[in-house]
Amino acid sequence: MGLYRDWCCPRLTALCMRNPQFLPYRRRALAEARGHVLELGAGAGANLPYYPRAVTRVTAVEPSAWLIDRARARAAELGLPLAPLQVGAEAIPLPDASVDTVVSTWTLCSVDDLARTLSEVRRVLRPGGHFLFVEHGLGPTPGLRRWQHRLNPVWRRLAGGCNLNRAVDRAVESSGLCLEGLETGFFPTGPRLLTYMYEGRARAAD
Repeated sequence: MGLYRDWCCPRLTALCMRNPQFLPYRRRALAEARGHVLELGAGAGANLPYYPRAVTRVTAVEPSAWLIDRARARAAELGLPLAPLQVGAEAIPLPDASVDTVVSTWTLCSVDDLARTLSEVRRVLRPGGHFLFVEHGLGPTPGLRRWQHRLNPVWRRLAGGCNLNRAVDRAVESSGLCLEGLETGFFPTGPRLLTYMYEGRARAAD
């Protein structure tokens, strides 16, 4: 699985993230980004063109060297200051209270330790800073959830660590961040096992 996860999955991810149906989700989430942004799972830089002018620089956490190279090239084209960090999101090498905004789009499903990742989000956010996220996760009905739980072990192995059944809202609230806004619903296309979306905004304590 090493070659598949390290070589195939980054390329498949970059391809999937080019889906134009993701664009409205990106625009809504990124519209509120400000100042120094930390982006989790930045991938090949699909979000970079949609950051508003209020963003002064982006620090990009991404474990894949192949994806980082593409994000760096995309940022150079846009003239956007980018500092890539080839690390996982569970241990971010930034000081406490050092960023204004943290962004995660379709990333929390794949981090190895969700609680630790969100603890890091809370740690690096300045007081009053915001965590902006778009994620897929646990569905709204018992029947759908049962199938997500049943199929998750197989799916996680096939999809490079992606999980079907994470309750994103509960995880964010459990981290100590204040959930200020949340919209949920199904993505326009695709199997319902994969497409229940969480769009939200959470704030670090003042």
